[in-house]
Amino acid sequence: MIELPTSQKSIQLIEQPSSANGTTHKTSAVWHEIQIKETPFEIPRPKIENEKDQVIDNVILTVKVKSFAFNHRDVWIRKGLYPNIQFGSTLGSDCFGTVVSPSDHPMYGNDVLVYPAVNWLNDPRGPDVSGKAFGILGGSHETNGVGTFTEYINVPASHCIASPSHLDVMNASSVPLAGLTAFRAVFNKGQIKPSSNILITGIGGGVAIWALQFCVAIGANVWVTSSSEQKINLACELGAKAGVNYKEDDWPKRLSSLLPTETPFLDVVIDSGGSDIAQKCCKILRPGGIIVNFGCTSGRPLSFTMAEVLKNLELRGCTMGSLKEFKEMVEFVDKHHIKPVVHTVLHGFEQVEEGFQILKAAQQFGKVVVVIDPENHHKL
Repeated sequence: MIELPTSQKSIQLIEQPSSANGTTHKTSAVWHEIQIKETPFEIPRPKIENEKDQVIDNVILTVKVKSFAFNHRDVWIRKGLYPNIQFGSTLGSDCFGTVVSPSDHPMYGNDVLVYPAVNWLNDPRGPDVSGKAFGILGGSHETNGVGTFTEYINVPASHCIASPSHLDVMNASSVPLAGLTAFRAVFNKGQIKPSSNILITGIGGGVAIWALQFCVAIGANVWVTSSSEQKINLACELGAKAGVNYKEDDWPKRLSSLLPTETPFLDVVIDSGGSDIAQKCCKILRPGGIIVNFGCTSGRPLSFTMAEVLKNLELRGCTMGSLKEFKEMVEFVDKHHIKPVVHTVLHGFEQVEEGFQILKAAQQFGKVVVVIDPENHHKL
């Protein structure tokens, strides 16, 4: 039996104090505070109507979190730029840990990854739980304030997936949100196949790197953009063919010159910047080509003009993914032995603010992980 505590620590979101006139400034200057809060630890006691319900997927499991990872979403929440923020809630969407309760469940003692959302089960088109809002773990009303920046998290058994054996406490928590978003972007939205020509913009973030790794794993040809030559070189080490600097006005022309002579076009663009990416890539996308967008880091609205319409281009939005896709993604990572790219490993709740500052600087290549289980050692 694993001994359980009477209290637990978590990182909770605190609203930035209001201004003198009683309002909170909704500007880029907003930076909501966080605190390490200790709260009573309680094991959920769901009502069991029959014995078989004790081992099926709707049983609530308690997972002891060993490590968690940051996403840019966490930064947007602290900037006040994310919808439906819940103050006093626990932050974080990614975690890796061990099932510690109930002791009679088949997953007891197993290392798991937790599905980072609620109310999206199987539908490849979008959230499918009638009468309930889709939500991502961490800082939101839709998930009732549940997040992963904590010592223990209670989640349905169906949301706990065995962690691939080649991963460890230093990198496993990098998988869930970014891996799922990238998997959906590549295979559902992008319909990418071996030998497809792919452009991934803004390489360096978690989703973009996962998308690169997934594409390379199936034999697709990948090019990248970045403002950093170092990040382009690192992407090439992961299997990208080449890259161009998007700060240069002629980057689409330079990219076109790098494409194969026998297939001098892009099949798919996977983008997180928004803005005028469709216009920039219109000439080098094949007729009927696809632009998959999962973010708007440029801060400028995504535009789509008649030029793209006349070329039969498709713009497809991509946010997270279903529980079914999450399971498929973890299986893919396991099958292809893909190892997450980690930029920094921090230790303990006291270093969480340092992690936020790394993401704000936007200079990282890969994920930022916080290990909170001192008894666990990585496999390297």
